[in-house]
Amino acid sequence: MVNIENQKLSLDHLSLLYRLSQTVNSSLDLDEVLNKVMDEVVAALKAERGFIMLQDKGDELVFCTARGIDKNTIEEPGFQVSRGVVDKVAQSGQPVLTSDALQDDRLSMRESVVALGLRSLLCVPLQVKGDTIGVIYVDNRFQIGIFTQEDMELLKAIAVNAAIAIENARLYQVAVEKGRMEKELQLAYKVQSSLLPTEIPTAEGWDFAAKWQPANQVAGDFYDFIYQDQGNIGLVIADVTDKGMPAALYMALSRSILRSSVNHSHTPVEAIADSNRLICSESTYGFFVTLVYMLLNPFSSQVTYVNAGHIPPFLFRSQSSIADGHLLRLMPTGIPLGIDEERTYEQKTVTLNSGDFIFLYTDGVTEAIDYHEREFGAERLQKILASVADKSAREIITVIENELKGFIGAQEPFDDVTIVVVKKN
Repeated sequence: MVNIENQKLSLDHLSLLYRLSQTVNSSLDLDEVLNKVMDEVVAALKAERGFIMLQDKGDELVFCTARGIDKNTIEEPGFQVSRGVVDKVAQSGQPVLTSDALQDDRLSMRESVVALGLRSLLCVPLQVKGDTIGVIYVDNRFQIGIFTQEDMELLKAIAVNAAIAIENARLYQVAVEKGRMEKELQLAYKVQSSLLPTEIPTAEGWDFAAKWQPANQVAGDFYDFIYQDQGNIGLVIADVTDKGMPAALYMALSRSILRSSVNHSHTPVEAIADSNRLICSESTYGFFVTLVYMLLNPFSSQVTYVNAGHIPPFLFRSQSSIADGHLLRLMPTGIPLGIDEERTYEQKTVTLNSGDFIFLYTDGVTEAIDYHEREFGAERLQKILASVADKSAREIITVIENELKGFIGAQEPFDDVTIVVVKKN
């Protein structure tokens, strides 16, 4: 009779395993999978309560479902189980079975066991490819000895199928979230792109070109052309510290503030000082922005500029006695914006002659890395610029782009790349 009963019980267990396998693999909704698994387990083992805990990104066990024998969700599950037991199972990867936790030498000294009055208790790990991703825990606070060795083997078998189903559901959630984030980033890219100039300035005797290439979908770099009174043209290139979405949001803020300040100021230095004060008042996360703002008078060929801690642009002189290839650097005239609202700035003026050009860029150019982790570097850039003096502004940028692509190779860009060229014909 015993053998027949055991055989019947085994067949019942096999039927349960089959039913559970069909159930948990029919859905990719993680909450639905967890609740179905737990309800079936509680019913099959005649447990009072059941809990599933999964490891989060920090490897901490987090309650994902807590169900009673009435198939209702248990509130505040963190105060309902012995954390010492579940932590032990998660760390060791070995199950724990006790007929009476209050009398079990392994568990009776645990405060949670005594406080909760736990009697029968069974906990097994959820594992995928040998890695523990969580635990299944069932207990009964009123009955002694209701869980057997056979129950533990059954729960271990259930855990194998459940762990795979849970991992599939989690991976599906990750894929869905990644797809959602991808769509949001694409939208952010479109919004950010719309903040950049839609047209390149045109002025008789002058040639302009610009390039903006984010390393990812969004960038902390930006450039701008701001048309002023009497035909003057403002040129901006800027680089926000940090990368990704925070830098992109800070970029939008900085651009808006700068444009407003330029339109309400008489000189470049006033515009930058006002922008700095406003950005400092809004900068609560420790970000700052380096930039160069230039005001070009196309008629006098004078360029008045403020360099707020940005990489010094190159000024190429077509007629010069300078021995290093006619290249000068427009050095910083103040610190980056967003650091000190009381800091003052200076402005300087240069005059461009026929054939002269100014090359403004962000550090994504010179700090580009090749396969051997060597930087593109300012010296390499300087040599290239000295060789393209006879080319148009657009052609100069194209040469630099091609040199960067050849240097980087198949690697992903390390940083955003932004370039602005203004040339006197």
